[in-house]
Amino acid sequence: MTPWLLVALGGAFGAVGRFAVNGLLFPLFGPRFPFATLVINAAGSLLMGVCYVLIIERGVLAGEWRDLLMVGVLGAFTTFSAFSLDAVALWQNGHLLLALGYVLASVILSIGGLALAIYFTRLL
Repeated sequence: MTPWLLVALGGAFGAVGRFAVNGLLFPLFGPRFPFATLVINAAGSLLMGVCYVLIIERGVLAGEWRDLLMVGVLGAFTTFSAFSLDAVALWQNGHLLLALGYVLASVILSIGGLALAIYFTRLL
């Protein structure tokens, strides 16, 4: 199967998984705190770490599993897992300040961009 199809198939499962987890947790915790998103991001990052070791470092699974699981499933389940992997890779390669800068910049730009987009879109 081509990498494109593996990513698409994995993405479908990841998106449905995110929808399901959100659907289960949101009614329990309500809108006051994004608990479902927090759980999704934390779980996705945990699973990304497991996949990274098994697929990339140890080669326990064939490389095609990276496209299916890491890029497809986890990419659609939560992009926070990819962000976390990038930050840890910078840190593990001895770039602590760059990793911290990346984390701060990502959070500030993402939240700031979203807030600006909401503000300006509401003006339309």
